[in-house]
Amino acid sequence: MVLEKMCNCAKKRDLEQIRSFETADEAEEHAHEWADNLNNTFCGKHGFDVEVVGDNFVITVEEGGFSEACELY
Repeated sequence: MVLEKMCNCAKKRDLEQIRSFETADEAEEHAHEWADNLNNTFCGKHGFDVEVVGDNFVITVEEGGFSEACELY
């Protein structure tokens, strides 16, 4: 499972960008839970969703013209 981009909120919380799991089902479940948690606990300047890319579940970051509180790098 991969967090696509580290926004300031993720950096402030010192989140890891990659998490590994034993099975694809476990990774998928945790990816959706993690994306939901990010949507509910971060600043609200971005939206997080899950996409399958190859063998990975990627938590995508929806960008907009609102980067002052949660800048992407």
